[in-house]
Amino acid sequence: MQRKAVMKKSVYLVFATLSLLALFAFACKRQEGEATDTSYSSSTTSASASDTAGTMSTTASASTLSASDREFAMKAAEGGMAEVTLGQTAAQKATNPDVKNFGNRMVNDHGKAGDELKQLATNKGLALPTDLNAEDKKIADELSSRSGKDFEKAYIKDMVEDHEKDVKEFEKASKEAQDPDLKSWASKTLPVIQDHLKMAKQIAAKLK
Repeated sequence: MQRKAVMKKSVYLVFATLSLLALFAFACKRQEGEATDTSYSSSTTSASASDTAGTMSTTASASTLSASDREFAMKAAEGGMAEVTLGQTAAQKATNPDVKNFGNRMVNDHGKAGDELKQLATNKGLALPTDLNAEDKKIADELSSRSGKDFEKAYIKDMVEDHEKDVKEFEKASKEAQDPDLKSWASKTLPVIQDHLKMAKQIAAKLK
C-alpha cells in the first residue's frame, strides 16, 4: 500500500511539473508575440511618418514656384503645343520644301522642349494645359482653311511674329526666372527658338 501511495504521489508530481513547464513555455511565447507586434507597430509608424514627410516635401517644392514662373511655364506650354499643331499642318499641306521642312522642325523641336517642360512642371507640382487655348485654335483653324502659297505665306508670317514674341519671353525667363530648373530650361531652349526665328525670316524673304 505504501508503495502504491508513493507511486501515485510521484505521478502527481510529474504531472504538476509538466503543467508548470507548459504554462511557462506559453507565457514566453506570448511575450515574444507581443514584442513582435510592438516592433511591427513601430516600423509601421516610422513608415507612415516617412510618407508624411515626403508629401510635405513635395508640397513645399511646389509652393516655391513663383507666380511669374508659373505664368511663363503655362504660356510656354501653350505656345509649344500651338507650334507643334501648326507644324504638323505645314508638313502636310505645304508644297514648298522649305516650308514643309520648317514645319517638321517645329514638330520635333517644340515637341522635345514640351516634353522636357512637362516633366519639369510635374516635379514642381504644376499642371500644364493639355489643349490649345481659344486664340491658338482660331489661328489653327484659319490657317487650315488656306492652301498652296496662300497657306505657306500666312503660316510663315505667323511663325515670324510668334517667335519674335517667344524670343523676348525666353530671354527674360533665362535671366529672371526664380526657379533654377525653369531658368535652366529657358536658357537651354532660347537658342533653339532664336534659330527658328532666323529660319522663318529667311523663308519669308523667299516667299515674297
